[in-house]
Amino acid sequence: MKESWKTRCVRYGFNLFPAYRGTGARVIYIAEDYSEITIQLPLNWRTRNYVGTIFGGSIYGAVDPMYMYMFLKLLGDDYIVWDKAASISFKKPGKSTLYATFKVTPEEVEDVKRQLKSRHSLDRIYEVELVDETGLVHAVVEKTIYIRRKARADSENIVSLQKS
Repeated sequence: MKESWKTRCVRYGFNLFPAYRGTGARVIYIAEDYSEITIQLPLNWRTRNYVGTIFGGSIYGAVDPMYMYMFLKLLGDDYIVWDKAASISFKKPGKSTLYATFKVTPEEVEDVKRQLKSRHSLDRIYEVELVDETGLVHAVVEKTIYIRRKARADSENIVSLQKS
């Protein structure tokens, strides 16, 4: 899927945002419907650790906000989405640029909406691999995303109080 002018602007914003910029990573693609994001994390003076490989904090920071952001966009304003937990498994030292692609299918979005009709909240677990240009896996990050519907009772009470 192509990038739209809107997601291209979002990508530029991500790359300029100080907290994300500090990771040394760059968002290089956001699908028009926010169902896919790709990032790159180069080995350079900003990301290099004491032993000359990519700093683990840069690896985690590069992938940290993506699934939460995607679900916020894919589900809309009626839902609350938070990062709940994360773990990282380092497989090989990063000695070159690493890439990660995040994907959420339309079926997953519909499944979340369907489940939240009968549940207060749910946790979704996603894994993303950071790979080099040859596809060799250097790290695997597991993210737990917490999702729930916004409380309708609160908004209905506010509306009823405003009417009286």
